[in-house]
Amino acid sequence: MTNKIIDLRSDTVTQPCKAMRDAMANAPVGDDVFGDDPTVNALQQKAAELTGHEAALFAPSGTQSNLLALLAHCQRGDEYIVGQDAHTYKYEGGGAAVLGSIQPQPIEFAANGSIPLDIAKKKIKPNDHHFARTRLLSIENTVGGQALPMSYLDEARAFCNDTGLGLHLDGARVFNASVHHNVPVSAITSQMDSVSICLSKGLGTPLGSILCGPKDFIHEAHKWRKMLGGGMRQAGIVAAAGIFALDNNIERLIEDHHNAEFLATELTEIDELTVTKQFTNMLFVEYQGSLSPSELADKLLEKGIKICAGEHMRFVLHKDVSHADCKRVVEGFKDIFS
Repeated sequence: MTNKIIDLRSDTVTQPCKAMRDAMANAPVGDDVFGDDPTVNALQQKAAELTGHEAALFAPSGTQSNLLALLAHCQRGDEYIVGQDAHTYKYEGGGAAVLGSIQPQPIEFAANGSIPLDIAKKKIKPNDHHFARTRLLSIENTVGGQALPMSYLDEARAFCNDTGLGLHLDGARVFNASVHHNVPVSAITSQMDSVSICLSKGLGTPLGSILCGPKDFIHEAHKWRKMLGGGMRQAGIVAAAGIFALDNNIERLIEDHHNAEFLATELTEIDELTVTKQFTNMLFVEYQGSLSPSELADKLLEKGIKICAGEHMRFVLHKDVSHADCKRVVEGFKDIFS
């Protein structure tokens, strides 16, 4: 068994490189609750400028960053329209409902990952005391690795202008979308009323997300961050990783996309595997072999390859998986099934 573990479970498993660790070790810091951590302030300013927004707020996680946005957009008894399988609805513990008393109105995603706006319009509640007040449309980009069409972003903006709804983007992997479309990220994010960006997925930091939006909105989100326990002290140590990632780890995301394409093409040739989808840095694979999914995962681990076992599997490419590693993965599968 090789010493290196190839981890395909998620792009959250990356290790900070030496240069990122050096940046963290040497970061000037202060007390961010007082607003005087220069590295946090620099990260927030950089993120705001990149996304075309007035201000930004550093949060410890994407879950908290999205929740801050929902709490700042909506009041108790309000409602947000969201995808049935969206992260903010399905994978964040129901925080908006539990902690904000904000009702979700989930809608099935279209095949391209968008929320159909004709259906969304029908779900907007009348201005009547029987109903929750519909206040926000929350979209996601990328969705299961799939980058939303650029034209849809224009349509969503026009829809929210017409209906008076706010528009939030869960942009956990929005840089994958911008690289896919070969546009600056601001071409996607500047149309949004708010956007949450994860620094610890494809961009490779140990933790942290950024919420961007208007100054008044970020001021409100800041209050909620304090209430939720997200106020950190000498946080510049981790904010420095975010600055490094924004400076160095965006353009290289195309390598992950190419590696995902290569892996999808090669795994298609294996009888026991069916590649059903491949978008940006993700591929989805159905397994129909004689080994149980857990037995398959154990045998792969013996070869230094980590996956999430199942009949339906997601493989995620990231900066710590090289093209040579992808070849090892293919050979590992072939060896097990031979």
